[in-house]
Amino acid sequence: MAFRFCVVLVLLVASLGVSESSRPVINQELSTLFNELWMLDVNRMTPGVDYTVTVQGRAGFVTQGTHVVQDHAAQPLFSNVNETKLWNTTTFSRLLSLLDNYERSTGVTERVTEEERSETNLFLDAVLQTEVMKRAHRYLVSKRQSSSDLTLFKSQLHLIWFHLYHRQRTAGLDSCGFEHVFVGELKSGVEIIGFHNWVQFYLQEKDRQLDYKGYKARENDLPDHDDHVLNLQFSWHNVVKPVGSSFIGTSPEFEMAVFTVIFLMNTEKSTNVVVNIDQCQMELVVIRHGRSLGTAYPKLLSSNSRHVQRRSH
Repeated sequence: MAFRFCVVLVLLVASLGVSESSRPVINQELSTLFNELWMLDVNRMTPGVDYTVTVQGRAGFVTQGTHVVQDHAAQPLFSNVNETKLWNTTTFSRLLSLLDNYERSTGVTERVTEEERSETNLFLDAVLQTEVMKRAHRYLVSKRQSSSDLTLFKSQLHLIWFHLYHRQRTAGLDSCGFEHVFVGELKSGVEIIGFHNWVQFYLQEKDRQLDYKGYKARENDLPDHDDHVLNLQFSWHNVVKPVGSSFIGTSPEFEMAVFTVIFLMNTEKSTNVVVNIDQCQMELVVIRHGRSLGTAYPKLLSSNSRHVQRRSH
């Protein structure tokens, strides 16, 4: 079965309903680039081979701040992940070394050790060596948004993803884009913010710190085992996230490349770009925090190529 780039964990908002009379404006240039990055992503995991997901039941509606919800998934989302491949793929293994470097709660000042600085540098070095990030870099250089000097580009990536800032104004430097997107944070102990990475989801689920409650999707966008984006509901450290969104199976370099391009090609505080990737139409959201990344995630607009089928009528 051809891979569908689509299992998307999306915030269910009114903008998801796209009618014939209000079709979204597709960014064709970025669609072309991101499809190229998708094909270059040789490190991504293969569904049914490197991992197995069981989506189970549709999660119910809950409000933010809810601590108890009905569980529509008796089993974990990930029933299997090829950990040998995780640990033997350089970008994945170096990602794994970063996941325990952060304080979970916002408002708690981050203390960065020399070992953690070294782990961050090694991760960025590995990402920069991939064809995915090399292609993204060439694109950004062609648009005069990045220097062709790899050392300067690495510093740019560090500023975007790893520069510490105040997410909670009354605290010290307590957050960064990488922590928010790839690790996840707890705000005031009652709200999960960020947490848009499938590897962290799998590891936290395996460690019994996370409980998958079921998928979230519109009636006609039912998830499948080989989708590459998912909307889901889960609890983490006994706090519920009503809807989360994440790519599934993709490499860390792919996610960083896509969101870095959007971040650097726009200057608005909040940027929403609609693209077609593989058989999915999605809105990619990037929110800035000064010169660094505040958050980034996908929102599904259409799957199973229905946006293509509509145009053919």
